[in-house]
Amino acid sequence: MTTPSGPRRRLVPAYLATQGRELAPGKHSLDRLSILHAAADLPAGLGGEHRQLWELVRPGALTVAEAAAHLRLPVSATVFIAADLAERGALKVRAPIPSAQPVNRDLAERLLSGLRALK
Repeated sequence: MTTPSGPRRRLVPAYLATQGRELAPGKHSLDRLSILHAAADLPAGLGGEHRQLWELVRPGALTVAEAAAHLRLPVSATVFIAADLAERGALKVRAPIPSAQPVNRDLAERLLSGLRALK
């Protein structure tokens, strides 16, 4: 009998990656759309998921949700790991980019009209 080849389960439960904590440490307010990027070298004494997250964002920025998908961890567990790294100065956290405001149609039409008049 063959089993369908799908995503494999993590061998270590996600709550072990957070060391069983319920609250993320520090002053950083993280949500699933917070943007993470590496700020400094990885502090000594961190390994496992901390190292994987730091190496993942070292080439460029990712949101917490994207990093969680790459690490195959729940977003809530990734928040804990990112908060640990941010507290130690290894990650910088930026608030999500806000949604754009709707365009004022009247202003856009006047601008277009003015540009056409420049011909």
